[in-house]
Amino acid sequence: MAAYNVHEAKSSLSRLLEQVEQGEEVVIARRGKPVAKLVRVPQAKRVLGSMKGLVTAEKGWDSPISDQQAEEEFGL
Repeated sequence: MAAYNVHEAKSSLSRLLEQVEQGEEVVIARRGKPVAKLVRVPQAKRVLGSMKGLVTAEKGWDSPISDQQAEEEFGL
């Protein structure tokens, strides 16, 4: 785990972020004392169709409505 002081971290943030993206943890220290750790944020895996069967729409949900109905429904 690499450690950098605040000045070094500010000067080379892009490089540090690249290291973190590669899985390395980076510690930032102030006056030699660790105060923060940069770690990669876990990326959620997107699964297409994961809501299939859980969401339903009422019949006619996409039927056209009048301006007056829209105003009443949406408080316009």
